[in-house]
Amino acid sequence: QVQLVESGGGLVQAGGSLRLSCAASGSFFSIGVMGWYRQGPGKQRELVATITPGRRTNYADSVKGRFTISRDNAKNTVYLQMNSLKPEDTAVYYCYADVSPLTSWGQGTQVTVSS
Repeated sequence: QVQLVESGGGLVQAGGSLRLSCAASGSFFSIGVMGWYRQGPGKQRELVATITPGRRTNYADSVKGRFTISRDNAKNTVYLQMNSLKPEDTAVYYCYADVSPLTSWGQGTQVTVSS
């Protein structure tokens, strides 16, 4: 079983930055793709970014050029650096990790961007 613990959310003004972290722990051999989803108020959960073990990345169009996903395989941790934040980025951010054959999810961390 894999546990994911997120940190780094909070309140920031528009134009500001935040860095989210998500650390995986538990019993597993290796972690596959890791990534972040978010769910804003009254919205469906949407993919933000993903990263493979080889560090190939993918981003939602809405965050390209502003957000950067990275991972430290030795620490089983994925990061999301969020710059130039906008009020529409306000959401609960969830990390996930593919640990075959299951996908594990974090508990979510709130990001609020004030205008």
